[in-house]
Amino acid sequence: MSQGEHRSRGLLVIAAFKLLKGLALLAVGIGAHTLIDKDLVAVVEHWVNVFRVDPNNHYLHALLERFTDLSPQRLKAVSFGTFFYAVLLLTEGVGLAWGKRWAEYFTIIATSSFIPLEIYEIFRHTNVTKVVVLLINVAVVWYLVLELRRHKEPERQLAFSK
Repeated sequence: MSQGEHRSRGLLVIAAFKLLKGLALLAVGIGAHTLIDKDLVAVVEHWVNVFRVDPNNHYLHALLERFTDLSPQRLKAVSFGTFFYAVLLLTEGVGLAWGKRWAEYFTIIATSSFIPLEIYEIFRHTNVTKVVVLLINVAVVWYLVLELRRHKEPERQLAFSK
């Protein structure tokens, strides 16, 4: 491996996690984009019939309520935001999978930047998913900081010791 590159099992796990999240968000973004000019309630009703979901289901009604509030402009914003975040995650994942040091710094900065928002969301409305996401992101940042400290480049160590 060239200088500035290294791999560990933990980095590969984080890379796989970032890549999976990025691909999932890419699919969501594509889905949101394809729904921009469609009748969202009709689309949901179609899939309810395909999957034979109980039409009196509480969760189904909550989902339908959310879809009726989505305007084409809002769907465009959701699609753009989802694509942007997918590109961010895919960049992190590919860089980490290739063992690039810049990807470790990039992932620390990007992941850390979402932690205050995640804490705010937990205080606003606590649920297990939000707490788990926060804990995973804190663990990722913590692990990457330890990795960077463990694999300091010799010239950087010398520069700081002078």
